Amino acid sequence: MLDNERGLYIAHCANGALSITGKMANRHGLIAGATGTGKTVTLQVMAETFCQAGVPCFMADMKGDLSGISQVGKMSGFIEKRLPEFGIENPQFQSCPVRFYDVFGEQGHPMRATISQMGPMLLSRLLQLNETQDGVLNIVFRIADDRGLLLIDLKDLRSMLDWVSKHAKEYTTKYGNISVQTIGAIQRTLLQLEAQGADKFFGEPSFDIYDLLQTEGGKGVMSVLAADKLMMQPKLYSTFLLWLLSELYSTLPEVGDLPLPKLVFFFDEAHMLFTDTSKALLDKIEQVIRLVRSKGVGIYFITQSPTDIPEVILGQLGNRVQHALRAYTPKDQKAVKTAADTFRANPEFKTDEAIMNLETGEALVSFLDEKGAPNIVERAKVLFPLSQIGAVTEGQRMDIIKQSRVYGKYDTPIDRESAFEVLMAEAEQQMAENEAAAQEEEKAKGKKKSGMMSKVWKAVLTAITSTFATILGTYVSDKVTGKKTKSKTSATGRVVKNATSAATRSITKELTRDILGNLVK
Repeated sequence: MLDNERGLYIAHCANGALSITGKMANRHGLIAGATGTGKTVTLQVMAETFCQAGVPCFMADMKGDLSGISQVGKMSGFIEKRLPEFGIENPQFQSCPVRFYDVFGEQGHPMRATISQMGPMLLSRLLQLNETQDGVLNIVFRIADDRGLLLIDLKDLRSMLDWVSKHAKEYTTKYGNISVQTIGAIQRTLLQLEAQGADKFFGEPSFDIYDLLQTEGGKGVMSVLAADKLMMQPKLYSTFLLWLLSELYSTLPEVGDLPLPKLVFFFDEAHMLFTDTSKALLDKIEQVIRLVRSKGVGIYFITQSPTDIPEVILGQLGNRVQHALRAYTPKDQKAVKTAADTFRANPEFKTDEAIMNLETGEALVSFLDEKGAPNIVERAKVLFPLSQIGAVTEGQRMDIIKQSRVYGKYDTPIDRESAFEVLMAEAEQQMAENEAAAQEEEKAKGKKKSGMMSKVWKAVLTAITSTFATILGTYVSDKVTGKKTKSKTSATGRVVKNATSAATRSITKELTRDILGNLVK
């Protein structure tokens, strides 16, 4: 709730209002607590408070409950009972301007990224590749860059992998060993990813980060991501949100500490971001979180226990709201102690005992002061939302989508020329060239065969002509001279035999000469 005197009013304790200092809101924060303790309502209260101050927010909606922030709230018995606790007499219920998004394009505007924008590091995490496969994927991206090939969607990456596989020997010396088996394993993981619907995420038009930084009527626009289906694929969910953070970090200019942040990013189910994450990627995440605040972006992680967040990142989360934790096991007890140790102690109560006894809607709260130091932890009650608690109807959702300023901007996918089309054209051209070469070779063979047969038949005809000439000459000679032979038949036979032998020798010579000539050629 925005209060001119209190600032970003979030909760109320025995000592008065607890508010986030505007210029410290980009120092990040944590909302933690067991399931059912009120984390989602706290997120909604904080988001609409930022909204009223003109700060846009991005948040993932796990169960559809946060969609109610788009509707005006109303009085209930529960709220009426709590009004005196907050010193509020007449709450001004109101809604927030909202844009619904959905990676799958079903419950909101599609949010897409290209393969190149995602990059090999995040894609490797999404595909859960091992070190060797990660190295090959990096080589494929490098080859695509060197050849000027655009990697936009999954078919671009698949075609690039296939092309590199077929030309692996050509690149081994320059880029390193490229195993065909490794590429095959990557292709299989891509097929699995596509079967899960991730192909709808990769493509164009890619999402414009500046659409998250909009205001309407002086209020910050709430960008609500429908995540109920996305949550079924934890790697895709966490990698997608990490990509958004990386894009904000790489795109936005340096602005330092502003009176209010340019954007507040709520990262729900934050533990998924750090599960099975490589050291290199964890270092990258730590760097983004540490430096993105200078871009005017505040990140608020929502998870069950502070132990879900690596210490190097937990130390950067200055604004804390800790709901109840249960301690049924030694592991749970350790988590409670860890959570208590992250607060600046209050001498009026034991922090670890308070964490286990908080009621729904109650929390331990500590925000940064004007100088950036954490205030003493207070046991407080979080404000009630001024917008609707609970999900909107499908009709309400569709109306908001159609009235959005970005309606139609992302709804129709674009498939321009990229690696797939270029490599396909090259393959077709190569096939055409190979076919033409084969036809030329067949023609050349046909000419050689025709020439050889021509020579053979010429030799045969020459031999036959010679044979008949010999027979005729012998016959005429005998008639003229009157010479008699013992056997006319035998004499003629000898002539035929000799002539045939001559013809055979002539044919053999011609064939031998032609064959030897071809061998020499």
